[in-house]
Amino acid sequence: MNPAYIVLALSMAGNAALGWAYLGQRDKATEAKTVTVQTTAVAVECSEGTAKLETKAVERKAVAAPKIEKAKKEAEQHNKEADKILATPPADASNVCASAQALVDDWWEKRK
Repeated sequence: MNPAYIVLALSMAGNAALGWAYLGQRDKATEAKTVTVQTTAVAVECSEGTAKLETKAVERKAVAAPKIEKAKKEAEQHNKEADKILATPPADASNVCASAQALVDDWWEKRK
């Protein structure tokens, strides 16, 4: 066999191995870039969605603020009424159950 053919065959084999290695690395780099681009796009979408949710939360809080304040005032009034009921001594000390029933009946009437 001619030594030139051996050198040529070895050169072709080396070139094929280098080409295969290059293509493999190129594919890996392309895949990594694609994954990076997709991940960045998902992160941007997530950030935009979070910002929209935050804006909505601020808007809803502003709309609900008067209702929350009204509910706090009503709760305060109810607490005062409850304290008054609890502090009221029984009307008839000999029949505490009847006194409690009278307080509850009065309370129900005020609620209607």
